[in-house]
Amino acid sequence: MKLSIVATLYQSCQYLPEFHRRASAAAKQLVGDDYEIVLVNDGSPDNSLEVVMQLADSDDHLVVVDLSRNFGHHKAMMAGLEHAAGDLIFLIDSDLEEEPEWLQGFFATMTDEAADVVYGRQQQRKGGRFERWSGAIYYSVFNWMANIDHPRNIVTARLMTRRYVDALVQYREREMVISCLWVITGFKQVDLAVSKHASSKTTYSLAKKIQHTINAITSFSEVPLAMIFYVGFVIFMVAIIYTVTLIFNRLFFSRPLDGWTSVMVSVWMLGGMVISFIGVIGAYLSKIFIETKQRPYVIVRGIYAKSRHHH
Repeated sequence: MKLSIVATLYQSCQYLPEFHRRASAAAKQLVGDDYEIVLVNDGSPDNSLEVVMQLADSDDHLVVVDLSRNFGHHKAMMAGLEHAAGDLIFLIDSDLEEEPEWLQGFFATMTDEAADVVYGRQQQRKGGRFERWSGAIYYSVFNWMANIDHPRNIVTARLMTRRYVDALVQYREREMVISCLWVITGFKQVDLAVSKHASSKTTYSLAKKIQHTINAITSFSEVPLAMIFYVGFVIFMVAIIYTVTLIFNRLFFSRPLDGWTSVMVSVWMLGGMVISFIGVIGAYLSKIFIETKQRPYVIVRGIYAKSRHHH
């Protein structure tokens, strides 16, 4: 099979008929009839599943992977890639913020550059000045901590070769940050400027963004653990110097020691640091705890396809 288009469904029912029509048209234009559209239902609370099942009744190209509950966008995308059979795999969001018609341009770029991945990158980030600033700072800090070169303002849409996807699905992480896995899988990756439409309300709240950031850093960087050591070492050295100074002053200048304020500041500061450091170690421990249990990262309730050429 030449092409698989992979998308996830979560509160997507209003976009699905148009997405299906446009994705099918884009696929036909590129590879004729030799394609499939793999839609992963990520426990969508609306009637997305019923809508795609009706579409699948009249279209042999549709493959519906129905997950047993909501596992999250990243895991659902990975499940879709695992079930894709094409030589080329086009991953895209189904809410039409990203255009299925980009496929043609992505393919042209892939051919010209002999790349394994062509991914979309927004020229300008959505949101106000604060969001753009905070985004830039986040990527700079994250790339330094995780020691990877994570591109900024990427979108979901990406065209990938079979060998790249085969390498990508070898990662067996339970708490996956798929955008980082895209980067560390390697191969030749090329970006293409796109402009995304803002059609749907984002489901990423601030709390989810913070959770995502912590997950990403603890998955890809041991820098926080090293920083605990260095901060502790610096405090230890400062404490020794301060102790020597106090003893020196007491013995040679008979100065009384500073009183209650300095003691309280020291206690509270050190107490706060110790608690926060234990929290950092706790975040890594929880990661180890989750990974060692070896739970499946998604559970598939059923796969629906009228004609499946493989499996």
